[in-house]
Amino acid sequence: MAIELLQGKFDFQNQTRSQFRAEELKRKIEPYLQKSKNIPTGLELTEFYSFQKERILRYLNATEKDWENWRWQIKNRITSVNCLNSIFPLPEKLQQEIEEVGKIYRWAVSPYYLSLMDFQNLEDPILLQGIPKIDELYDEYGEEDPMGEALTSPAPGITRRYPDRLIINVTNKCAMYCRHCQRRRNIGEIDQHQKKRCLMSALDYIKANPEIRDVLITGGDALLLSDNMLDWILGELHKIPHVEIKRLGTRVPVTLPMRVTDSLLKILAKYPPIYINTQFNHPKEVTQEAKKAADKLISAGVVLGNQAVLLKGINNDPDVMKKMNQELLKIRVRPYYIFHAKNVKGTRHFIPTIQDGLKVMENLRGYTSGLAVPTYIINAPKGGGKTPILPQYLISLDEQQAVLRTWEGKIIAYENIH
Repeated sequence: MAIELLQGKFDFQNQTRSQFRAEELKRKIEPYLQKSKNIPTGLELTEFYSFQKERILRYLNATEKDWENWRWQIKNRITSVNCLNSIFPLPEKLQQEIEEVGKIYRWAVSPYYLSLMDFQNLEDPILLQGIPKIDELYDEYGEEDPMGEALTSPAPGITRRYPDRLIINVTNKCAMYCRHCQRRRNIGEIDQHQKKRCLMSALDYIKANPEIRDVLITGGDALLLSDNMLDWILGELHKIPHVEIKRLGTRVPVTLPMRVTDSLLKILAKYPPIYINTQFNHPKEVTQEAKKAADKLISAGVVLGNQAVLLKGINNDPDVMKKMNQELLKIRVRPYYIFHAKNVKGTRHFIPTIQDGLKVMENLRGYTSGLAVPTYIINAPKGGGKTPILPQYLISLDEQQAVLRTWEGKIIAYENIH
């Protein structure tokens, strides 16, 4: 009986402490819960997007069947101010600025991605990613090729920065030319896929270097190649014994989800393992259409990850990034990287501070599930490669102990056991 009473007292004390701790944790998340109500998500904006879509279809004299055809979407990309203004009237000053930027930097937006833009808000995070801004012409410090890709190309079409993996650049074509694009120097005025002889040279290089176990096919957008070309490239890579992993770099789930067709899925299913990393940058991009594309890709055995770019005015708010990553997990896309925006000429107005990135990471770790916490990356200049950046959790370390700072900012000593 005495033991039972003691046990009851012990349980009561633990329960009281647990309840106190639970209330403390609830208070920590409450500010985010309140703010997140005002962060729009694509899954919540279906009705607004449908209204926008109908407006675009009327202007283009098109049907729902046309809309679902990815080739129609590419053929009808919006590329002129007159066309854009006819669908969504713009202030005259903005029209003039878009014209000026367009003389220097090409732009194009798929009808689908255009339907996600809110033209009543010229600082809309979707609009900012797709529509030129005059700031692009005022960048005196950016570089054409800050990553030094021209210096890390040992064979045609190849970029190699690491011991066991490399990139094949297969096209300069995209469904939309993002205003923050790291390869805007390659866009040009004409959509061009890499010539087959160049791709064959790249494949020969991979065959001759057995340490290459991981190949990323990118561009441009890898999924804007034809089904036949994708089938050929993936098939050739699949035949190489030392190539263990094929990856595709694409923004199709974000900007052109109707590209994920049944014929494409059959091709992807033939060559496992295939990993696709895409680029969602804001929760408004996580739409019903994006979910449908993700579901289809997963059904074909593809593993999905997200490589967001940290962009000023778009997602450098910790709560926006958290909301997006949580939305991505709902559609089974794993947040993988957050890239600090690169110093590309014409994009300086998008570049946040490193402190912004660290603040985002501070407000993810511990405040949401580990699945929603990607790695924050700065690409070292001139081909130096990805460098992870973390808030300082390790304060000191010696033979006896580590002194750590927890996600809550508490300082603790942790024994260093030998």
